[in-house]
Amino acid sequence: MDKGTLVEFRVKGDRRLAVIDRPDGKTSWFVVDERGQSHNIKNNQFTYTVNGQTYKPGEIAEFLSQVQPYLDPSSLEVAWELLIEDGETVTPSQLANILFSESTSPQCYAAHCLLSDDKLYFKQKGDAYEPRSAAQVAERKHQIEVESQKAKGQQEFLARIEQALQGQVVEWQRLDRQRLDALEKYATLLADVVILKVNYDSLARACPPPASVLETMNMLGRSATPQAAFQLLIDLGLWTAHENLFLRRSSISVQFPHQVLEVAQESLDFPPTDLDTNRLDLTHLKVYTIDDESTTEIDDGLSWEVLPDGKERLWVHIADPTRLLIPDDELDLEARKRGSTVYLPTGMIPMFPEVLATGPMSLVQGKVCCALSFGVILDAVGAVADYCIHAGLIKPTYRLTYEDVDEMLELGVQAEPEIEAIANWAKIRKTWRYGQGAISINMPEAMIKVKDDDINIDVLDDSSSRQLVAEMMILAGEVAARYGQTHNIPLPFRGQPQPELPPEEELLLLPAGFVRSCAMRRCMPKSEMSITPVRHAGLGLDTYTQATSPIRRYSDLLTHFQLKAHLRGEGLPFSAEQLKEVMMTVSSITQEATMVERQTNRYYALEYLRRHPEQVWQVTVLMWLREDSNLALILLEDLGLQLPMSFRRSVSLGENLLVKVSLADPQKDMIHFQEIMYQEAQSVTN
Repeated sequence: MDKGTLVEFRVKGDRRLAVIDRPDGKTSWFVVDERGQSHNIKNNQFTYTVNGQTYKPGEIAEFLSQVQPYLDPSSLEVAWELLIEDGETVTPSQLANILFSESTSPQCYAAHCLLSDDKLYFKQKGDAYEPRSAAQVAERKHQIEVESQKAKGQQEFLARIEQALQGQVVEWQRLDRQRLDALEKYATLLADVVILKVNYDSLARACPPPASVLETMNMLGRSATPQAAFQLLIDLGLWTAHENLFLRRSSISVQFPHQVLEVAQESLDFPPTDLDTNRLDLTHLKVYTIDDESTTEIDDGLSWEVLPDGKERLWVHIADPTRLLIPDDELDLEARKRGSTVYLPTGMIPMFPEVLATGPMSLVQGKVCCALSFGVILDAVGAVADYCIHAGLIKPTYRLTYEDVDEMLELGVQAEPEIEAIANWAKIRKTWRYGQGAISINMPEAMIKVKDDDINIDVLDDSSSRQLVAEMMILAGEVAARYGQTHNIPLPFRGQPQPELPPEEELLLLPAGFVRSCAMRRCMPKSEMSITPVRHAGLGLDTYTQATSPIRRYSDLLTHFQLKAHLRGEGLPFSAEQLKEVMMTVSSITQEATMVERQTNRYYALEYLRRHPEQVWQVTVLMWLREDSNLALILLEDLGLQLPMSFRRSVSLGENLLVKVSLADPQKDMIHFQEIMYQEAQSVTN
C-alpha cells in the first residue's frame, strides 16, 4: 500500500481510520490516526481500504464529515428489497451505486459502514454481502424486538430497584417477581452454611448464580454471591435481617391457596351435615381447657364426674375437626400436605385455615362444641378399668392457663373440686405408668418467642398443671389405641423400642440430675409409627396412639377418621395399606417441619446470646462431645439452652461454672463461650 492510503481497523471493537505511514516488515504497517497517534497494524487487521486517493492524518476528520450524511441504516431496506429476488451479493461500491447513484470514496465507505454494522438484512460473504431471506429477516426483526423489550424491561426493573433502595413504595411487575424470586432462591442457599456445615467461600464456589441473578447483581454493581443477594433483599425492604432461610428453603407453605381459603369460608358459612347424628350430650359436665395463654387452637378439654355407684370417671374431650371434612376433600388434602402446625418463635403456621382452626374446630369457651370424648374409669392404682368413646357435645366452662391451674392447685380452690380430682388421678396414673416401666427424663426446655424484634426465652418448668394435662393426653392415647386394637382398626400406632440404658452402677457414677438425665436421653431410641399396635417403652404402655391434637397433627386426624367411622358402624375411610402410605408421606413432611422448628429456635437462641455479650451465665457441663479436644455440651440453666463449648482446662461432668459469650453468629451457626472466674463475674454484675 502507498503512503497516505486511508485504512480502517478496529480498537476494542471500535472503528478507527488512519493513513499508511510506512511498512514494518512484510506483514505489518505503521499508521497514523487523526490524533497523530502511531499504531502498528498487521495486514489481517485492516477491515477496509479507501481507494482512489491518498490522505494526510489531518484530513481524516473532513473525510468522516463527508461520510456522515450517507449513514442512514433505514436505506438498507431499500437495497435489500431490490436484491432479495435474485439473491445477488453486493460490495460496498455496488451498494453505493444502488443507494446514492454514484460511488465516490466517502459514499463507498459509508456503504461499507452500513453493511458491516447491519445485523438484519445482509450477512458478510468474503468481501461481499449476501441478502438474507425474507424468513430470516422476519426472524431477526423478532429477535431484535425481543432483545429491545428485554433491555427496556431491564432498565425499568433497575429503575424500580433504585426506587425501592431509596425507601419508596414500589409496585413490582410480574417479570420483576420472577427476578426477585430467583434472588430469593439463591439467597436461601445461605442456610446451607448451617445445614451442610460449609463456609461462605465454599458455598459461593459450589453454587454459581443463575443467569438472571448474575445479570441483576451486575446491573447493580454488586457481587453475585448468596450473601450479597441476601443483603440486597434486605435493602429492598423485601426481607428482614432475620429472614427465616430454613423456612424459605423448606417445602412448607406459609400461605394457604386461595381455593382452600374459599372452601374454608364456605364450610364456615354453610357447615356440612354432621354425620354423627346421635352425639352424646355432655353439656352438663364442667369442661376445663388448659393451654398456654398464647394458644389459639384449643383442641382438648378435661372433665371429672362421680357416677351413681360412687366411681369416678375422667373425661378427655378432643376437638372434632373431621365433622367438617371428608377424606381426600380440599381441606383434608391441604392438611395432609402440611402434616402439622409448625411452631416457630415468630409465630405459627397452622395446618388448617385460621377461620376454622380457631373457630368451629376449636373448643371455644361458652359455646356448644362437637368433640370426640374419651370417658375413662381408672382402678385404684391407675390402670384403665373401663372406658368409652363417644362423638359428643360439650360446652367448655373455663379457658385456663397452666399458671391458673397451678395457682388453683396450690391454693386448693374449693369451688373447683374437679381440678383437684383430675390432678390426683394424674399423679396416680403417672405412678402406675412408671410401675409399668415408663422412663422419666427431666431436662429443662426453652420456649423462645419473638415479637417486634424482641426475643424472650422462658424455661418450661415441669409444673403440676403441665403434668396433669400430659397424663390425661397420654391416657386418651392409650384408650384410643386399645379401642383400635380390640376392634382390629388400622391406626397410626406409636411405639418406642426398649432402650438399653447404662447399668445402674454406671449411672450412679454420674452426677445426679441433668447429667444423669442427659446420659439416659442419649440411649433412648426414636419413636416409631406402625399400623398395628406396638409397645411404647418410654411411656410404659403396651399400646398407644396420638389422638389429642387433630387440629395440629395430621396423624391424630387420621386416628379420628378411623375411630369415628367405626363408632358409626361405617366402613373405614383408610385400609391398612392406604393408611400406611399416608403415614409415610406425612411422617416425611413432619420431619421437615420439626427440623425447621429446631433450626429456627437455635438461630434465635444464638441471636439472643449475641445481644447479651456482657451477661454472665451459670452453666452445667452435661456431656462430652469430643473429650480428647475438651469439647463439651453445656446447659445454660436460666435459659434451658444446650450448646457446645470448648474448654481450655480440664473440667468434670456436672461441674458448674460461669461463662460469657465471646462470639455469636446465628447466620453461621457459631457460638463461642469463655469461662470467667467468680471474682470477674462479681465485677461485671456490679
